[in-house]
Amino acid sequence: DSLLQEMCSMRIIIMMVLIHHSLGDDFEEANYGVKYASDCEVCKVVATEFQARLGESATTHGVIETGYSHTKDKKKTKYVKSELRLIETMDGICDRILKYNIHKERKDSTRFAKGQSETFSTLEGLVAKGVKVDIGIPHELWDKPSAEVTQLKTQCETMLEKHEEDIEEWYFEMQDKYSFEEYICRKKALKKGDTKCLTEKIQKLKKKSKKAKGETGTKDEL
Repeated sequence: DSLLQEMCSMRIIIMMVLIHHSLGDDFEEANYGVKYASDCEVCKVVATEFQARLGESATTHGVIETGYSHTKDKKKTKYVKSELRLIETMDGICDRILKYNIHKERKDSTRFAKGQSETFSTLEGLVAKGVKVDIGIPHELWDKPSAEVTQLKTQCETMLEKHEEDIEEWYFEMQDKYSFEEYICRKKALKKGDTKCLTEKIQKLKKKSKKAKGETGTKDEL
């Protein structure tokens, strides 16, 4: 009997694991409110940070000398077109993602963004006024990377490893013709997938203009 019970228990555990695996992100979102980044969202964030990182070193005026022969002149390459710049850029990309936050008030790919979300900004305001706020997370952890952001960093590392050759090809041969997003995301990583998120942008809220009391028309601005 004990052996039969043990076998039944094992079957139940295996079924639970299979169900969890099959439900994937939907299970995580339904039970824990966690929705991990899609392939499109991952590539979009990586593209944003890659271009930003390259932009930071674009004005570096330096020359890299390579070669060890005493009989031949060393090969000179401008830093902005060097392999060293590419290596340094790729090394720090995924760490930058830990500065992102989840903006749950947004439902599209713009939910991944830097800066404090409107939700936490409102909660911080309440705390500052002395209101006791309990959301199940200690206040000192509010600024820590969320599960989605931590996973996004891992997804970034996986993507860079998978498309390392594509990125090198873009950097050395294609960046004058295509943006990182156009070449790596649309033509490579998401070639057969959904690219809708690449066109999504943060919608800025329009401020309603207040008219002075008794004012019926509009005035030309100087």
